[in-house]
Amino acid sequence: MSTVRRPDHHRSAPQGGHRAASAGRPATQTAGLRHVLAHLVTPLLMCLGMGLAYLGAFAHPAPHHLPVAVVGSSRSAQLLAQSINDRSGGDLEARTVPRRATAVEQLKHQDIFGAYVMNAAAQGQSEERSQGQARGQVQGQTQGQTQGQARGAGAPELLVATAGSDTSASVVQKIFTPLAARQGAPLKVTDVAPPAEDDPTGQGIFFLLVAISIGSYASVAVIGGAGAVLPLRLRAALAIGTSVVVSLIGTALAGPVFHLVDHGLGGLWGMAWLYSAGVLLIGTGLHTFLKRWTTLGVMALFVMLNFTSSGGIFRPEMQNGFFAALHSFWNGAGFVEGLRSHVYFDGYGLSGHVWTLVGWLLVGVLMVGLAGLAERRRRAAEEEAAANAAAVAAAAVAATVPEPRPQRSVGAATSGTGSAYTATDEEEEEMEEAVGV
Repeated sequence: MSTVRRPDHHRSAPQGGHRAASAGRPATQTAGLRHVLAHLVTPLLMCLGMGLAYLGAFAHPAPHHLPVAVVGSSRSAQLLAQSINDRSGGDLEARTVPRRATAVEQLKHQDIFGAYVMNAAAQGQSEERSQGQARGQVQGQTQGQTQGQARGAGAPELLVATAGSDTSASVVQKIFTPLAARQGAPLKVTDVAPPAEDDPTGQGIFFLLVAISIGSYASVAVIGGAGAVLPLRLRAALAIGTSVVVSLIGTALAGPVFHLVDHGLGGLWGMAWLYSAGVLLIGTGLHTFLKRWTTLGVMALFVMLNFTSSGGIFRPEMQNGFFAALHSFWNGAGFVEGLRSHVYFDGYGLSGHVWTLVGWLLVGVLMVGLAGLAERRRRAAEEEAAANAAAVAAAAVAATVPEPRPQRSVGAATSGTGSAYTATDEEEEEMEEAVGV
């Protein structure tokens, strides 16, 4: 009898264990599914944010108070400028400038983005004859000659600066081409500030911004995630060192590799380092507060709001008020406009753009300082909690018979808890790094 029951007993034990394991699987799967869904929130928010930012900034580009000029001080030039303002409904801001040279200067200062010379031949003759004469005589001669020769053989001319914005130059050309057709002559387009030969659209600077930004904010995920066990001072040093490497890579790509910039590489590297260091320090400081949400936060700051307001594709005059306002102080705009000024416009306005980059770098330094204070307080609170727990444990042990097993179990439980915490942290760090890259 016993020999028959023993196999039944042995078979029943595995079956019971199998039932217990089967009962535990749904709970494990539910926890795992909940964990995955929680991490899926990040890429879904990225999708939403990128769609809102890029479509909001680039979907319907249209001029908003785009400054242009009509060259000449004659009555016909003033009437043309007034007519442009009346018909544009605020899309354009037309003004008159007395001479072609004045229009060229304003184009190179990016005060205007197009200048229409009603009669290029007459304007050229008037400028040659006006040398050395008083300002009033210049205006009188220009007015008389423009009125007398507006219907002559001279073709109208449009002055643009495509290095400032190829899209703005194209919009201006579309506006003034019909006006030239009314004069019965083809429109002559003159580019007073062309981009580099290997960057015909002038948008290579924008894509350089993209490359440097990705190298910077992806490094934030690695330094903040994999380097979370390191002291903040060492993480900040790694951020500075990484910014040097990223800026050197960007300079090499823009210069020797693709020839987007044919001079001023030293200034390019300086602005690239200021930009990259600001991004890395801000991201390193934010990681202390945002943890696994740091990647989303950095992408919102330096991709969604940054690329769209940089002016690399559309200048703020071609965007809505929100992104136009960001352009005035955001770091991406400071880098793009600063590099344009340095390379194409003889450094005009460069100092303001450099100070924008310096300001963001100082924000990064401040953020790291705040993170240091927060981590110091967090460590002090953890040490105090650990001390209180140790005191409670000691009191409990003193009130009972001291046995080695409870002490080992407490240590084992503590060790197990630490291992579980470490494993969870490692999973979050790995996920954050993967999403960031």
